[in-house]
Amino acid sequence: MNWLTVVSLWLIPMILLMILLHAVIKKVPAYDVFVEGGKDGFQLAISLIPYLVGMMVAISVFRASGAMDVLVQALTPLFAFFGVPADIVPLAFIRPISGAGALGMMSDLIATHGPDSFIGRLASTMQGSTDTTLYVLTVYFGAAGIKYIGDALKVGLLADLVGMVAAIVIVTLIFGS
Repeated sequence: MNWLTVVSLWLIPMILLMILLHAVIKKVPAYDVFVEGGKDGFQLAISLIPYLVGMMVAISVFRASGAMDVLVQALTPLFAFFGVPADIVPLAFIRPISGAGALGMMSDLIATHGPDSFIGRLASTMQGSTDTTLYVLTVYFGAAGIKYIGDALKVGLLADLVGMVAAIVIVTLIFGS
């Protein structure tokens, strides 16, 4: 076994031990503090449910109404002009909205085209280069009680766009289409 494997096996147990030792030294009731933190976390999770339900309903309505399909169909020629395969277009639109939906689409693309295909590599790179912006904003801003998300939404979606463009450019340069 090399040293990196040994370190990785013992790192988390050692961190936990250091936390417990620090608690003992500072005379902090570690278990009571842990339980109190768990209660606070549970209360936070309960308070986020309305925001998550609202976001999930909006996403479901957007997809079920056919608006997603219309948007994808309208923009597929633009993507094709830049050499982006049509199969990737739905992933590019669903990724900022739903992580689970994007993961499902990526899995389907990889199952259809293979993990070493251009589309498989592009889907994987795009998945890793972007984030579920709407989910993140819903959770964090909901937890903080912030109602106005305008600028954060713009910056988050811009970052997703940059990640997607970078994924397309880098995968095309490295693996070609």
